[in-house]
Parts: sequence; C-alpha cells; structure tokens
Amino acid sequence: MRKKHNPAAIAGWCIILAFCLIAIFADFIAPYDPSELGTAYLKPSAEHLLGTNDLGQDIFSEMVYGTRVSLLLGVFSALLVSLIGTALALIAGYFGGTADKTICAVIDVAMAVPSLPLTMLLIAYLKSGMFSLILAISITAWTGTARILRTRVKQICELPYIKIEKAMGVSAPVIMVRHILPNLKDILLTRMALSVSGAMTTESGLSFLGLGTYGQKSWGNILHFAFFRNSILRKQIWWYLPPIICISVAVMGFMLVGYYGRQRRE
Repeated sequence: MRKKHNPAAIAGWCIILAFCLIAIFADFIAPYDPSELGTAYLKPSAEHLLGTNDLGQDIFSEMVYGTRVSLLLGVFSALLVSLIGTALALIAGYFGGTADKTICAVIDVAMAVPSLPLTMLLIAYLKSGMFSLILAISITAWTGTARILRTRVKQICELPYIKIEKAMGVSAPVIMVRHILPNLKDILLTRMALSVSGAMTTESGLSFLGLGTYGQKSWGNILHFAFFRNSILRKQIWWYLPPIICISVAVMGFMLVGYYGRQRRE
C-alpha cells in the first residue's frame, strides 16, 4: 500500500529547509554587515527592518547571520553526538560481556550528572570558540543515543544471519559496517534530528548566560545582549522577540522530523 505523507514531517522539513537557505545565502539576504556600527536604538523601519541595537548594528542582519552560526552548532554537535553514541553502542551491543557492562555503567553515571552545569564547567575550562562549545555540548548529550542504539544492536546480533557470519569467522568490523549500521539508519536519523534541536536549545541557554561564542552572532548571543541591555524595560520587542521566535520555530522543525521518524519505525 502507498504510504501517506505525514503533514507534521512535511512542515518540519519545510522549516529546516527555510532556515538552511537563509544560512547559506546570508551574505545576499542581510542588508548590512552585522558588525557595522551606526545609530543606536533605532526603531524598525524600511531601512532597518528590526531596528538597531545599542551599538547601532542592524538587528535583522544579526538574525540572518545568527541562523548560520546556530545551525552549524546544532548540526555539528548532533554529528559528534551520533558518532560517539554509535561507536559505544556497537561495541557494547556486539561484544557484550565486560565491554557492555562497562559502557552501560558509564552511561548510567553520565545520565545521573546534570548536563547543563557540566557543560558550563567544561566551557569554563576550554578555550572560547565554536569548537569548544560543540565539544562541551556533545560530551554531555551522547548518552541517550548510545542507550537506544545499544538495545537495537543487541536485537540485531540475535538474528540468525549475524550468528552465521560470526560462526564463519567474519570479522566484527565487517559485520558492523555491512549489516548492523544499515539497520540503524532510521534510529540514527531520528536521534540526529532530536540532537540538533537539543544542541540548539543548549547553545541558546549558554549564550544567554554569556558562555556562548564570542565575536560570532548566534540567536542566543543576540538574546543575551538584548536582555542585558534592558530591551524589556525599553519595550524594544523587535530586539528580544525575533531570536526567541527563531529558536522556537527551528527547534520545533527538528522535533517534528524526529518525531515522524519514530512514528514511521513504529
């Protein structure tokens, strides 16, 4: 039977595609250089669609370039999370025994530690920059992916053709790459989508607290300066509301795609 298209998934992919296009063509969309100084606290107008901040920088241009930074952080964090989680899940699920018990113990301990305080601590000891932020987020976010994939790997390893290949002496890396990994693709795509949304939310929170990427415009970074420059007291809704909307819509897009992937597997 022909599968019906899921409206939620289509909406999610449309949201992701829209933000990706903005990030790719930011140089053509943004009317100004986001670091260019001008007249401070201008209200929205035809010249400055979202007004200017306390340094006279065009907020709309900041938002456009912030899309690129926020998406890059989310996607690369999700890739690193998936890499760590998949590697540990394959080792634990395939070999079992001591390796499985050790990795499961590490996962349990890691999941018991509050992720946000640990991420803040890691950022404090790492050099400031995008790579450090990606690394700190990934170190605290891989546990869910590893636990789910480990269960699936153990199920696959119980299938007859896997046992036959083991008995024939086929090496573990070959079995993992040829037979186990292809059967994990649906779960991996779902977990990656959810990891992107989680990483973007974490980055926004860290940037809001002043622990984000210095010298680079992201939605969380824009929100940080908006609140710490008293945009609420000044009733500058055009400064603090756009990054909140963008963060919420982007996270919702990735969540819709991730939720659809889980629904399709079920």
